[in-house]
Amino acid sequence: MRETVHFIPIVTTVLAVVFGTAVFRRWNARRSGAHLLWWAGGIAAYGAGTLTEASVTLFGWNPVLFKAWYITGALLGGAPLAQGTVYLLLKRKTANRLTAVVLPFILVAATAVALSPIRYELVESHRLTGSVMGWQWARAFSPFINLYAAIFLIGGAALSAWRYAKHTATRHRFVGNSLIALGALLPGIGGTATRFGYTEVLYVTELLGLSLIWLGYWSIVREGAGARARGHDGALAPQEVRT
Repeated sequence: MRETVHFIPIVTTVLAVVFGTAVFRRWNARRSGAHLLWWAGGIAAYGAGTLTEASVTLFGWNPVLFKAWYITGALLGGAPLAQGTVYLLLKRKTANRLTAVVLPFILVAATAVALSPIRYELVESHRLTGSVMGWQWARAFSPFINLYAAIFLIGGAALSAWRYAKHTATRHRFVGNSLIALGALLPGIGGTATRFGYTEVLYVTELLGLSLIWLGYWSIVREGAGARARGHDGALAPQEVRT
């Protein structure tokens, strides 16, 4: 049975479209910054995941939507955003090497999910859960991907908040990065709840998480005139290293 909470992903999807478009426009205006493209792609993947949730709520469960949900959510929900931080935080050569490792790993994981049989006896018409996957071992990929995302996305924002807290002039960056770190943490909590069968928790944490990330991002880039003059974007990671 559908409940009010099952319609939350519709709101999250709309938010992702607006937020992702804003980040992409920022990249388009600058015509530089691989991190912005990765962030825009990450928000798009985030929105694609919530779109599948919304579609299941509106139209019912089917195997294509389920596998798209798992791939975009469990495998791509945080990794592209984290990779954007990698390109902002590390040298380009190092970032490229990490990309060469992470992308094939995600591709293998996505292939396993796509080929997995479905345990239809466990399917619920308007509810998504990874327990219906026949190859449960395929779910073992996501913790490694999410750990990688947590280290760079949450860790980068937390480190930024700590650094910027030292100076009154950068207090807005402390607040912004703190919000981003918290927002990035919430979907992970929801994902853990999903593993125990509480998918509705994920719907709530996805909306709250993306809202906090956007609020944090906005609080940083609204000071963009001064930041651009210094050649530093400042969002989602402590500092930019160019080579």
